[in-house]
Amino acid sequence: MTPGMEMIVSWLVETIARFGYAGIVGLMFLESSFFPFPSEVVIPPAGYLASRGDMDLYMVIIMGIMGSLMGALFNYFIALFIGRPLLTKYGRYIFLSEHRLAKMDAFFFTHGEISIFTTRMVPGIRQYISFPAGLARMSLVKFSIYTAMGAAIWVGILAWIGFTVGNNMDMVRQYSRHATLTLVCGIGVIVCLYIWRYRRQKR
Repeated sequence: MTPGMEMIVSWLVETIARFGYAGIVGLMFLESSFFPFPSEVVIPPAGYLASRGDMDLYMVIIMGIMGSLMGALFNYFIALFIGRPLLTKYGRYIFLSEHRLAKMDAFFFTHGEISIFTTRMVPGIRQYISFPAGLARMSLVKFSIYTAMGAAIWVGILAWIGFTVGNNMDMVRQYSRHATLTLVCGIGVIVCLYIWRYRRQKR
């Protein structure tokens, strides 16, 4: 993170953390929506507090999932109610025709679940996958379920890291990098198996 971002994150953590579990929901809402700062500054410290008995680990994870889902829904509805009408009206000026919108709709209708579930665990992508899902009018129920499932894995890992290594941010970053690499490899395997199964079913 840049020094400016570190100052903003520190201010947010100090301000919202005073509200306990509500602070976790608020910070994760921001992380998952329009202010994508690292979730590593929210969940591991809460996991550390859980290891001291100041918080409950399961409540930390539940609140983290709730905040992530709320932020994702915020982006989803922005794309659905604002982005979709704009693209329908003006998309042709940026080479996004009705035909391409229809193809995007079809993609999320067929592959939306795997796309949402896997990308929710990938840094730099998980905050923005909600926009194409909203633009494509993906089923809200499916979007919410698979967003929560992907967020649960990532939040659970971060909470365990904080619970295990404490409030040492250097160790948190190191463990988070290892967890991210492991998840990316696992996601690659899942996607390959999904593509193989999908093609086999089509044949």
